[in-house]
Amino acid sequence: MSKETPPLFGKTKLLEGQIDEFLDKVGEGAIYFERGITTFLEAEKVSEACEEKLSQIIALKERCKELRRSIVNTLYSEMLIPDFRGDVLRLLTDLFSLVDAMGNNFQALMIEQGQATQMEERITQKAIELTIKEFLELVNVVVQTVQTVIISARTFFRDPKSVRDHIYQVRVYESEADKIAIRLKKRIFSTNLKFSQKINLPK
Repeated sequence: MSKETPPLFGKTKLLEGQIDEFLDKVGEGAIYFERGITTFLEAEKVSEACEEKLSQIIALKERCKELRRSIVNTLYSEMLIPDFRGDVLRLLTDLFSLVDAMGNNFQALMIEQGQATQMEERITQKAIELTIKEFLELVNVVVQTVQTVIISARTFFRDPKSVRDHIYQVRVYESEADKIAIRLKKRIFSTNLKFSQKINLPK
């Protein structure tokens, strides 16, 4: 956070540090998620590097849980910001859900696609190449959305009145992600692949 004392917490430096670290960990999770997906698609299989990224995300999730518990305990034990406490707790929960979803989705991708490559009727290379470019584009926009959300959260703790300046960016990224996802699914389901293969590609 900035060197100036955030208005919400007065001089509680410990709490500032905990919230800073929490936001940092969520941001790191987004980076590991993007790198893990990219590595998986480039190798077209579950590699040691993929497993490493998943382990890093899982470790971050556990650290975020610890930090969230500690922040909540500090808020209540120090009787801090009673008017904003509910907002802070909801924000922490929503931010944790982002890194949780990224970890769960990456793990599901590794499990499901790892099994899919062992099917007798494998997804063709051409079909895979059809999805990779747009899938990576989708992941990139999702990560940009998460990073913008983190910036908005930091702003909330430093200067709540300025949060609105960042909200529109989050909405734009979300809209772009929806458009890419719909376009990707349309392309996949317009192919001659079997239905069982189509439903595996966009996951």
